[in-house]
Amino acid sequence: MAKGILGKKLGMTQIFSEEGLLIPVTVIEAGPCTVVQKKTMEKDNYLAVQLGFGDRRERLFNKPEKGHFAKANVKPHRYLREITFSVNDDFAKLNVGDSVDVNIFAEGEKVDVSGISKGKGFQGSIKRHNQARGPMTHGSHYHRGVGALNAVDPARVFKGRKLPGRMGGERVTTQNLEIVKVDTDRNLLLVKGSVPGVKGSLVIVRNAVKA
Repeated sequence: MAKGILGKKLGMTQIFSEEGLLIPVTVIEAGPCTVVQKKTMEKDNYLAVQLGFGDRRERLFNKPEKGHFAKANVKPHRYLREITFSVNDDFAKLNVGDSVDVNIFAEGEKVDVSGISKGKGFQGSIKRHNQARGPMTHGSHYHRGVGALNAVDPARVFKGRKLPGRMGGERVTTQNLEIVKVDTDRNLLLVKGSVPGVKGSLVIVRNAVKA
């Protein structure tokens, strides 16, 4: 069953289970989200709901954005993202203007969390691609360099070679994370482990596809 919600990463903390085990968790402020648009098979050739999340000053929206929200008769939201679903899912019953909150998830459920990873700037191949380094002593002249780039014969470097460059700032999905706690009063999801992104960044929580 396909379902999902938009949220904001608040940071990490730790809680203790009933057995006394320490569990590292990421706190996500999930929703409430508003259904701004519904994509249909007849008109759009696929099924999805467009969810709006977060507040933003109204003067920062342009006229097309204001018109989009006015057509749905909902207040403008900072973020808009689509969640696809199939015909038999519960999301198929949603209509424009409906609200989606953390109640769609339960404790112990597995989810996939997507976000934009932290930007690391320009990094070397060891940090960027987890390559091994050379010996650091005994007269070695090779420590943290890239190493051999190719055979002699092509006389060029092939595309796709793992080289130093900009690292991070990409869309990353962490799969099969367990929901430890659902706080409906404060719209919080406590997810076991870490999720991509900096504090305050947008994350998308979906049910796990490999669970």
